[in-house]
Amino acid sequence: MLKVILNKGEEKRIIDGHPWVFSNEVRGFEGEIKAGAICDCYSYDNRFIGRGFFNSNSKIMVRILSRNQIEIDKDFFYDRIKTANDFRISIGLDDNYRVCFSESDGLPGLIVDKYGKYLVIQIMSLGLNNFKEDIIDILVDIFNPLGIYERSDVSVRKKEGLEEFKGTIYGEVPDIVRINENGILINVDVKNGQKTGYFLDQKMNRKMVSEYAKNKNVLDLFSHTGGFGLNARKMNANFVTCVDISEKACDDIRANIKLNNFDNMDVVCADVFDYLRLEENKNKYDLIILDPPAFTKDKNTVEAAYRGYKDINLRAMKMIKSGGIICTFSCSQHMTPALFMDMINEARIDSRREVRLIDFRIQSPDHPTMLESSESWYLKCAVLLVK
Repeated sequence: MLKVILNKGEEKRIIDGHPWVFSNEVRGFEGEIKAGAICDCYSYDNRFIGRGFFNSNSKIMVRILSRNQIEIDKDFFYDRIKTANDFRISIGLDDNYRVCFSESDGLPGLIVDKYGKYLVIQIMSLGLNNFKEDIIDILVDIFNPLGIYERSDVSVRKKEGLEEFKGTIYGEVPDIVRINENGILINVDVKNGQKTGYFLDQKMNRKMVSEYAKNKNVLDLFSHTGGFGLNARKMNANFVTCVDISEKACDDIRANIKLNNFDNMDVVCADVFDYLRLEENKNKYDLIILDPPAFTKDKNTVEAAYRGYKDINLRAMKMIKSGGIICTFSCSQHMTPALFMDMINEARIDSRREVRLIDFRIQSPDHPTMLESSESWYLKCAVLLVK
């Protein structure tokens, strides 16, 4: 087995639990160098650190699988996937949830989402791709799905030396899978929708936000398929306005409104930044939901993203009725919790409104966060009372 030897002093972060070894932290090798193979990591002074996937093509040269020198085989992955799923079941998740969340479940590079009787997977590491057939067999054994669809159409695969891929890899999968979330029917485009078709990481946040919606006028911005707005209407919001710049997203929202026979919901295809500037919307809404896409996926563009986040939050604070609530999100890992709160505070100062933080949330628990790896803590939600 390939032995990867770290530079002096580089082992501490790995020993403390971080799952990645970067190429610039490696001093040398002993044995055959083969991308995608299993390797053992050792410190400069020859202490065993961990066993994982090796890839000389990637800046993440080693993805740690275990802190012990155990066999990495089909049984290993079966145990990891079953353990991950058992946890989700134990906290009451049933039909629609993330089964595996990559490194956070000890399965680097593997995403598995469950939509009823269908599974959607992403494979983002070369090492795990070598076990693809085993992974499929395991998922079929545990879930007995009607079909499995692979959405490995992500650019990060190229960094691993893999081509992008999407397609049905087991059984049959329809273009649209209908799910029930919090009593609401949602059409999920598993083949062409964003991510694996739906943002499961917001499931519990959508339920939480809806608790504030009763008898309120609600504005759902960056609506995607309307999840927040639909949850709000289910909880008897007076009316809901959903705004998204994508015509396709707006069509999807309208379809989901019709599917649930909801009235008092309006869909506006517009740039959110422009919509927030309309004077006619001032003091119209009691609850505003800001769930933008990641304004930055690169640490080099954080400053520009910060300005974008501040702009929409400032304008929402100026727009909302006194006593209203803003639920504001960031899904960028580079927008750290501290930076996110700094941005909100700056927006508060510039708005000249009285703003109180009444709740703070992260992603749903089927997307667990590794304390030793800030990369897995990407979603932040601040609930603000504005007077």
